[in-house]
Amino acid sequence: MIWKIFLFLLISFISVAGIAFPIVENPESWYEFPNIPGLEENAKIIFFHVPTAWLTVIAFLMSTVFSFKYLKNKNLDDDAKAYASAQLGMIFCILATVTGAVWAKFAWGAFWSWDPRQTSIFALLLIYGALFALRSSIESEEKRATLSSVYSVLAFVTVPFFIFIMPRIMKGLHPGSADDTGAGPVVNFQMNSSMQLIFFLSLIGFTILYFWMWQISYKSIIIRDKLNKHLIRG
Repeated sequence: MIWKIFLFLLISFISVAGIAFPIVENPESWYEFPNIPGLEENAKIIFFHVPTAWLTVIAFLMSTVFSFKYLKNKNLDDDAKAYASAQLGMIFCILATVTGAVWAKFAWGAFWSWDPRQTSIFALLLIYGALFALRSSIESEEKRATLSSVYSVLAFVTVPFFIFIMPRIMKGLHPGSADDTGAGPVVNFQMNSSMQLIFFLSLIGFTILYFWMWQISYKSIIIRDKLNKHLIRG
């Protein structure tokens, strides 16, 4: 219970600090963030957009790990864990897409410009969206778990390419693209110590939130499946 209170306070602090702390040319106080050329006030999206993109990768990785475990042990609980993580991965992927689009509107003048990073995350949405279509089309529990596990393992091969490689080898508008000489504010750490602290606290807080959501989600799936089996037998 204590860690839940800690998580609530941490997320609350991150949200308030990420939105309310001012961006100034020459920060003098601990609560002031530096003005990053090219981002200005839009830089605050870093505290929310980057963690959602980070959790997209973590969630899809966890889904792949437990998909592999299912293929090895044929334990349906592992399939439930993989499925729950894939669901959260889709949620965070959508959030990363939406927050990125909002940032793009203010930075580039349009919500969607088919920038390489926007294109890559859209591709991930399609790839993992197909996973849920696959699962919904198969009635046999074991066959559904096996096929979706194989698909999940293969699908994750595309994640490093679309998230880390493609956006950096192609020219684009997003910070960190091939033609971005600064390599992006996060990579070069143009943030001051206060901004870095909020940024890393955000990554930590949202990661803890993910694992909490994941545990609740897969446990509910396992309980639901057991109840369905009991009702069918009854």
